[in-house]
Amino acid sequence: MHLPRSPDRPRKPGPYDDAPLLPEGERVDVRGLAKGEWVEIEIGPGRGGFIFERAHAVPAAGLVGFEVRRKWATIVDRRLAKEGLGARARVFAEDAKHALGRLVPDASVRRIFLHFPDPWWKKRHQKRLVLEGSLADQAFRLLEAGGELFVQTDVEERALQYETLLGNDPRFTPAGDTAGSARLADNPYEARSPREKRAIADGLPVHRLRFRK
Repeated sequence: MHLPRSPDRPRKPGPYDDAPLLPEGERVDVRGLAKGEWVEIEIGPGRGGFIFERAHAVPAAGLVGFEVRRKWATIVDRRLAKEGLGARARVFAEDAKHALGRLVPDASVRRIFLHFPDPWWKKRHQKRLVLEGSLADQAFRLLEAGGELFVQTDVEERALQYETLLGNDPRFTPAGDTAGSARLADNPYEARSPREKRAIADGLPVHRLRFRK
């Protein structure tokens, strides 16, 4: 029988209690989080496949990831530091929906990446969607003029949902392979997430969308 922990007994330290968090304060300068000629943000880097490849492929970019799972934020951030990439690539254990609103200044980010977000398909989980109106608002605020918002998924229904949301937003312009379309046949960023690699290996279609501010 499991007995509840006594309130007088201290909680046993966990392995990820020291998960990397944003600096304290209502406003955080995103340019100070990762050094680079410009800043890129990845929302939900998971195990870090994309951010590692991007850091090696584009040394000029400062890369900031927001991962809600403390375990993976900690593991990936530690590994980046161990590989000598910690000065220009960081992952923080933060919910991007809240973290983006704290970042300043406006128009200071060149690219925002979302790779295969929103794994919940049931209607009751709609409120948990990552890419929705408030995140689009923060993305627009943070992106520099001409900055890019890149989203990819292997679920056509989700791709259509994202395409409609951003395509109907006059603040964003479709920037795909053909004029007026956000669709890209391939990933142009010299880095792939593990889910993207798996989808390609399994022969699944990957729906890629790019919009510019």
